[in-house]
Order: sequence, then C-alpha cells, then structure tokens
Amino acid sequence: MIRNFGGKAVGISGNDVFLGEKIKGIDPDGNRVDIGRVGEVVGCQMAHMDAAHSAGIVPVISPLAAELATGRPLNINADLAAAALAKELRVAKLVYLSDVPGLLSDPKDPSTLIKSVTRQQADALIADGTISGGMIPKIRSAVDALNAGVRKVHFVDGRLPHALLLEIFTDGGIGTEVVR
Repeated sequence: MIRNFGGKAVGISGNDVFLGEKIKGIDPDGNRVDIGRVGEVVGCQMAHMDAAHSAGIVPVISPLAAELATGRPLNINADLAAAALAKELRVAKLVYLSDVPGLLSDPKDPSTLIKSVTRQQADALIADGTISGGMIPKIRSAVDALNAGVRKVHFVDGRLPHALLLEIFTDGGIGTEVVR
C-alpha cells in the first residue's frame, strides 16, 4: 500500500530483525505448557533496518523472531515487536494504528475516549479492569517503551483519513497518548 501511494517500502522478515525465545502458556491448573512456536523479543539485529533507513525506504516488518537457540521462526506479538524496535531505535514517539479510537473507558462507547494517560494511570486502568483483553499487551508495550526512553506513545484509529497527521500535529489529537 505504501508503494501504491508513491512511497518507497520494503518487506523485511522479522526473522532478520528480531531475536526471540519461546514462551510457555499456563493451563487451567496453573502448570506451564508448551504453546508451540510462540515467543517474545529479546533483542534486535539492525542491519536490514539500517540499510532501509540509509536508502530512504520504509521497512515493513513481519511479527516473527529468530529463536536464539535454533534460529527457527517464532510468532511474536506485533505490539511487543513494535515496542522492542522503538526502544532499539531510541525513537521519540511510537504510534500504534489500529481499528479502535484509542483507550476507552467503556469499550462499547467511542465517546468515552481517554485522551491522555501516564504510565501509572495506565497501570491503574489495567488493575481496575478498564483496560482489558487485547489492549493489555498494547498498553504494557507502551509503558515498556516509555520506561526505555520513548517520550510519547499514541494509540490512533487508522481507519480515519489523515489519522496520524491529526494525532501528531493538532493540539487535541484524535486518539490516546500515553506519557511518562
């Protein structure tokens, strides 16, 4: 799609960028179980990213990691991969584009958009159940990125025209920002 709009982009296998380790799941009895080829990011290799950057090309990276022990691919959570890469690149801002307006007090009501939260407020919203389900890894990865030096994380509805511009370049924004 980036190319269709006149941009320069290249697909890069996550196996060439992310290093990972397998994770275990927990069964209903609390025992650790093998959940297959699922992992977490433990490091980044930047050669392909550096080459794309030097050439002025946007890298589009798949959420896979090369397992440290074997080199075999592991599926990784894309939000956690984005945060790992943001930390490695030491970016000022990390933006998550998704199909929701941002953090909502009531997930069924878009008018309950939370415009801004701190790391501590985000943790409290997880603890009280306001943030649940698939938003938890997104928020945890955002807090992790902030703790590593990223200055601001944005959650923006990518279905809206010009969403990124509206979030970054307007005073009020249109999504949720997570700040230190």
